[in-house]
Amino acid sequence: MNQRLAVVVIGRNEGERLTRCLRSIHEMKNPFAAMEVIYVDSASSDDSVSRASKAGARVISLSSGPSTAARGRNAGWRATDADMVLFLDGDTILDPDFAANALAAFAEPEVAVVWGHRRELAPQASLYNRVLDLDWIYRPGITEFCGGDALMRRAVLAEVGGYDEQLIAGEEPEMCGRMRARGYRIMHIDCAMTSHDLAMTTWQQYWKRATRAGFAYASISKRSRNTSQPLWVSDSRRNLVHGSILIGLPILGVVASAIEHSVIPVSVVALALLLLVVRTMRRVSWKSPDDGVTVFLYSVHSHLQQVPIMFGQIKFFCDRGGAHGLIEYKDAVR
Repeated sequence: MNQRLAVVVIGRNEGERLTRCLRSIHEMKNPFAAMEVIYVDSASSDDSVSRASKAGARVISLSSGPSTAARGRNAGWRATDADMVLFLDGDTILDPDFAANALAAFAEPEVAVVWGHRRELAPQASLYNRVLDLDWIYRPGITEFCGGDALMRRAVLAEVGGYDEQLIAGEEPEMCGRMRARGYRIMHIDCAMTSHDLAMTTWQQYWKRATRAGFAYASISKRSRNTSQPLWVSDSRRNLVHGSILIGLPILGVVASAIEHSVIPVSVVALALLLLVVRTMRRVSWKSPDDGVTVFLYSVHSHLQQVPIMFGQIKFFCDRGGAHGLIEYKDAVR
């Protein structure tokens, strides 16, 4: 195997999480002829840069301009001429077998991106970690997009121009859409890829993360609406309806109960919402077939998150689609 690999890690104030990530890279089974590690730092205020240097990584510091993940990843892959680029977020731990397992999928020249299973490192640490762990679970096979961690052909990255640096989130699906428009495929393989440290412990973090997703929905659906590969257009519309109903129904039930001096209207609304959650449970139970409680909580989350996602979309429209800074939900680790 004569292919060369560049591992591009992006981070901002990751602290010990970054050290752990870089260590896992050096511990992986390496089927490549050569490997280099590039760390792209987005104006960290902690010691991330020195940690990366001590770990032997080549450091690129983005000291000015938007601190988006897209900009960091672009700076990384453009700084190398390696054949393959493995992108990692600084809060992840690479599975030692992933690169070797993923490389086999590139035997098909149409495959441009390969990604595997990302799971939470400590789902027991908080209710949010436990529930959002299921967010990472996708069925293996050809997919429309990948997440932040993925192995890609550098030539295809160059062909499509890399990530859109104007996006504060959702940059991977948007770029994958441009790859698919050129006939390339995105492959999700059934093997471990990374462990992720969500480190979410508060409602405020949960709300910010979902708001960021809504901002991405609106931004990407707007720019892709009239293209050959429309992305998230129907999802965006569906979220606006879903979020409005989830806010409006309880209010309507309370008002009706107050007018009628009866608990029946609000009870009917509560029952309708419960049935909606049960319906979702049946649809997503495959993600954790032996843990009904987590599936129930995840089903509640699937609907509850539609409210902050809706507000994220509204935020985008209020900003009139203009540039927006990062919406960060994670605390720095010293």
